[in-house]
Amino acid sequence: MELIDIREVINQELIIEELNVETKLEALQALVNLLDTQGYLIDPEEFLNDVLLREEEGVTGLGEGIAIPHGKSDGVNKTVIAIGKNKKGIDWGSVDEELVEVIILFAVKKTDETTLHIKMLQKVAILLSDEELLYKLRNAATNLEIYELLTE
Repeated sequence: MELIDIREVINQELIIEELNVETKLEALQALVNLLDTQGYLIDPEEFLNDVLLREEEGVTGLGEGIAIPHGKSDGVNKTVIAIGKNKKGIDWGSVDEELVEVIILFAVKKTDETTLHIKMLQKVAILLSDEELLYKLRNAATNLEIYELLTE
């Protein structure tokens, strides 16, 4: 299976360099609001509910301060990724029990679920397996810096 060019699903307008939130729910709501205001959602409430249902199925906090929540939803009109950073960290129930500082939210259009969703997860998993990149991502100060780290 050919990997996706990450630039097809991410842009600078979908990155928040400081969420400044306290909880997982607040972080997800902020990213869903961003996706909605940028025109990527048909029904933000439905999408948020689909993401929360997926969160109940299993841990999306990968460890190393990174979480990859995702939802396949009829509430999404274009498959994209939204990213938020939260310097003080959020309890995400991660596998390593560390606080999450970088949230990479996959918004997957229901009709893309079998192909694009898998390709996106593969591409991001490859990127996140690089410890140096993880360090730079956690310490990036601007949305441009985050974008460039993920798309170079």
